Amino acid sequence: MEFKKNPKLELKKNSTLYFMIGLTAILLLAYLAMEWKTYYPAFDNDFASLNPDKELIEEAPITFQKLPPPPPPKIQTPPVIEVVDDEEDIIETVIESNEPDQDTEVMDVEDVDFIPEDIPSEVSFIVVEDVPVFPGCENEKTKEGKRACFQEMMQKHIRRNFKYPENAVDMSLQGKVFTQFTIQKDGSIGEVKMRGPHKILEAEAARILSKLPKMTPGKQRGTPVKVPFSIPIVFQLQ
Repeated sequence: MEFKKNPKLELKKNSTLYFMIGLTAILLLAYLAMEWKTYYPAFDNDFASLNPDKELIEEAPITFQKLPPPPPPKIQTPPVIEVVDDEEDIIETVIESNEPDQDTEVMDVEDVDFIPEDIPSEVSFIVVEDVPVFPGCENEKTKEGKRACFQEMMQKHIRRNFKYPENAVDMSLQGKVFTQFTIQKDGSIGEVKMRGPHKILEAEAARILSKLPKMTPGKQRGTPVKVPFSIPIVFQLQ
């Protein structure tokens, strides 16, 4: 006897349908799992709204202070009104003008006291009216020419008397020495000041300035004054 398969009982007949139904169910379950939401139980206190800085501020207690009573009001005495009789003559005071006119007497010039001019004892080289005159600059007529000649003669004097100290050469000392001196009211040189990188260079700069000749002093409003002058001396090894 030969066995035959019943087509109604074939398992592979609706396999595609079963596969689609299963796949749809799995997708539905996955969707429900992803969309499932849970909520934490709610608390009465909202911690996010707390502000520790404001909560920890201590409020000052309200105190009541007893103020002193106000001072009593001052009673002003009313002014005394003096009643003048109509028959009394009142003398009016005439205010005379004190401005000068053609009848005013003029003071003599000899009787006028003049205040002497306040001339400083020391004036800068830049602002002094008559600059000091270096020997050899007497022929310059203008102030600018005398100033330029003074500076040029100073440079020549430094170059002519300049001598590099041997100790400075051995020690390789070099630099700039800032010097300042004052041309006194009699034309002599004084109040020598200097600042440099080493005492040896300062001593050489002082020696150069000590050989400056006597000059014609500077004048302010025709009066001799002291005039300070500054110039740097450069020491440089070749």
